[in-house]
Amino acid sequence: MDDAQRNHLKAYGLAYFSIKHDVAVQWLLNYRGGSFLIPFSTSIQGECVVRGISYEVISSARENAILKEIAAPAVNMDIVRLETAPNIAVYSPKNELVTDDTDAVILVLDYAEIPYTIIYDEEIINDELVKYDWLHLHHEDFTGQHGRFLRRESDIIQAKIQEETAARLGFNSVREMKLVVAKKIKGFCAGGKYLFAMCSGAESFDIALASENFDMDDESSGLDFTKSLAFENFVLEPPSSRKFSSINTGRTDFYQSSGEYFKVFNFSAKWDLIPTILTQNHEYSIKEFSGLTTAFSADVVKLEALVLAENKSAGNVRYIYGELGQGHWTYYSGHDPESLPGWRRNKTDLSLHPHSPGYRLILNNVLFPSAKKKKQKT
Repeated sequence: MDDAQRNHLKAYGLAYFSIKHDVAVQWLLNYRGGSFLIPFSTSIQGECVVRGISYEVISSARENAILKEIAAPAVNMDIVRLETAPNIAVYSPKNELVTDDTDAVILVLDYAEIPYTIIYDEEIINDELVKYDWLHLHHEDFTGQHGRFLRRESDIIQAKIQEETAARLGFNSVREMKLVVAKKIKGFCAGGKYLFAMCSGAESFDIALASENFDMDDESSGLDFTKSLAFENFVLEPPSSRKFSSINTGRTDFYQSSGEYFKVFNFSAKWDLIPTILTQNHEYSIKEFSGLTTAFSADVVKLEALVLAENKSAGNVRYIYGELGQGHWTYYSGHDPESLPGWRRNKTDLSLHPHSPGYRLILNNVLFPSAKKKKQKT
């Protein structure tokens, strides 16, 4: 999984395929970019060939030498065993009139050939989350304001569908429905599952939780930051603004590119296993990419949240992790690590970006539930 790999993204799909077929995978953290060690079989080898994945067949002696090298106390490497393939759900609209073909997670799951199920408000309200281990949220508006602006016909259609769904399910408003959905997702995470949110899905999710009892027309009401996961002491923007809150440090024009890079931290593999898993990569400087929520203000991140990547010069963080009850959550800002700036986004062709370090961070999260985790030492 270093620069010798022809297709980093599809390699994650092979690891998932192996686990799904009861072949345990050893993830060699920080060894040649976070390589996968898989027992040899002609079927696995065939999958590598068909998927265009670089691989090496090694002897038992070479395997033992690698494991001994990783175990040495002086090196920043470790091994985690991947044992169970998670059942994956993506929270997204799913009807013939509204399709989301620019969701970065959907794009990379399809490209890596990792199976998933699309669910939305009605399934979550009907408690179907129990079927899944891992849930993704993308550019969703959990505040019930339909993203604050309706530029495209598909946005207007989706807003109408949400209003109809809320009424059909017995809610007085979309906001009321989305709050119930957000609280059920929070409970899903606290119960021992995995939540991965990107772009405005992360920001608006925390806002919805914190503003449960907030009334825009009542100056005495306030936000309850004990209910949010990652952010506190943020200020809501007025309804006329295209931004939701001071969490988002993106520019007024969401789709301007800064041309800067953010830095992914390198953790101690033997001491901080979870953040090491989430930051495996062959590159640790990643080009900035924009979105409805481009980046998170460092000033509003809770102390208990662990920052995994930041643009220190810009005063923002891009990638954060935390625990909730028995579960785990990760927030990743921006819309698509390989998208070009512009309001009318085209679907990213990942065959042109098989080595994307920004997309590798997403796939680290996909495999994260498979890891047999050791207790953190710090």
